[in-house]
Parts: sequence; structure tokens; C-alpha cells
Amino acid sequence: MITERPVPGRPPGGPENAAAAVRSETRRDPVALFRAYLALTKPQIVELLLVTTVPAMMVAAGGWPDLRTLAVVLIGGAMAGGAASALNCYIDRDIDQVMRRTKRRPLPANTVTPRSVLIFGLTLAVISVALMAVFTNWLATALTAAAIFYYDVVYTLWLKRRTPANTFWGGICGSAPVIIGWAAVTGSVAPLGWALFAVVFFWQMPHFYALAIKYKDDYARAGVPMLPVVRSAARVNGEIVLYTVLTVAASLVAWPLGLGPIYGVAAIVTGIAFLTEALLLVKRSRAGEPLKPMRLFHWSITYLTILFIAVAVDALV
Repeated sequence: MITERPVPGRPPGGPENAAAAVRSETRRDPVALFRAYLALTKPQIVELLLVTTVPAMMVAAGGWPDLRTLAVVLIGGAMAGGAASALNCYIDRDIDQVMRRTKRRPLPANTVTPRSVLIFGLTLAVISVALMAVFTNWLATALTAAAIFYYDVVYTLWLKRRTPANTFWGGICGSAPVIIGWAAVTGSVAPLGWALFAVVFFWQMPHFYALAIKYKDDYARAGVPMLPVVRSAARVNGEIVLYTVLTVAASLVAWPLGLGPIYGVAAIVTGIAFLTEALLLVKRSRAGEPLKPMRLFHWSITYLTILFIAVAVDALV
């Protein structure tokens, strides 16, 4: 049986559904419409980005940074992350229609129109960069603009659909908030800032590979060459362990660059737990047991949160 692949930019069902989406958006309850636009910004991702940004700013400042700078980076960073996510939803609206994990997002569900999402994303991007330009410095501003561009143009439009190395190269923009926050405070990025950047960069591979294992069939259906779709389980297992080790190693490298014993203990304990969970996933894979990849996914979030809370605490003591 031949099925029609969704056409980018056109809701399922043809022009009549697109027109219906426009009418629906104009008549929709304001609360429901607000929730739809909020969903486009992927708040969980924005929240995780800010979890790494604030502690980095605190270390850079040697305590609490200037409150105006903190507020601007929080607001501008949240808007930049939301802009990148909304534009990602706009670009990926064709594949989101065929993935079970994403088909309920506002665009595949015809809750909002592609044009509205494009305008929304671009508006957030312009405002976020303008805020950084007016209230921080050129380096933080340039990094913010570059992160949005890289995520939506380099990663979403190009890498994601063409290479299984997409997660690796896409990790650059996911790690950018650390150095953006640091640059906003000091106007430069010190070695400790780059070490924390490396922690988040390497962390993204085991974190996202676990998710990609869970939704492997979804990505295959959409034609997205995520590593678990196009490479063997042994290759995926090897990269999960490798990048988990590199994450823990980077966290330990950061310790002597300006962090104290609270961070050091947290890096060792949580690092051992993170690596143990990664090895358990590999062990289950080799034994042919149920993988439970979301255990690693959720633990990776806990790991990063605890580690950066320790960064913040060390900056205050």
C-alpha cells in the first residue's frame, strides 16, 4: 500500500485543512492558544538550558552576578531557547506529522498555522538578541545569535536529516548557554567556562541516544538518520559509554580550574552513578533484555541538575 508522505508546510488533508487551521486559530480560546504557543517553545528544554546557565554565571561572578545581568540573561536566554525551538517546530513540521512522539505538537495538530509559528519564532529571536545587545556585551550577543542560527539552520535544516553525527554536532548549540552566561558576566570565557561547556556537550550524546533508542521506529518512519536507526546496537552502546566517560572526565577536569570540594564530591558521586546507569543499559542490550533507555535519559537529567547545583553552591561558599 502506498501512503502519501506529508508535504512540508502543508497540514495533512490538503488546503481545506490549512484554511480550517487559520479559522480555528482566530477563534480559539485565548488560554488554549497561549498553551499552544508555549508548547512551541519546548519549556522543558528551556528550563534545562537555564539550569546550566545560572550556575555558570555565578562561578564567573564569584557569587551572585549583577541582578540586572542575571535577569536579562534569564529572560533573553529563555526567549532565545524558545525561538530556536519554535523555528525547529516550523522547519520539522513535515516529519513531526509522521512521528508518534511529535504528532500532537501544535503544528501537526493544526492548532496554529505555519506562518504564525514562523513569525512567532523570528520575533522571539530578534527580541532575545536585542536584549542581549542592549544590556550585556558583544560576545554574549554574538553567541546568542549564533546558537539560534546554528540550531535551526545548521542542525535542523542540514545535519539532522543527513548524517547520524547530527547529535554530536548539534551538541554545540545545546552547550552554548554555559558560555553565553559566562560571557555576559565577564565579556570573555575562562578555561573553567569551557570545561563546563564540555561537560554539557559530551553529556548530550548519552542523554539523547537513550531517547533515540526509545523512539527508534519513529525516527526511522520519518527518515531521520539518528544513530540507533542507521548503526548497530554495538556501535550505539560504544558511543553511549564513550561519551558518558568523557562527560565525567570533563566534570573532573573542571574541578581544579576553580571549583571546590562540594563540587568535587558531587562530580565523583554523580559521575559514578551516571556511568553505572550507562553500563547497565549496555549490559541489558548485550543480554537481549528489555533496554529501559528512559532510565538513562531521566538519570542524565538528574545528573546534570545535581552537578550544576553543586557548581552554584561552590560559587557561594
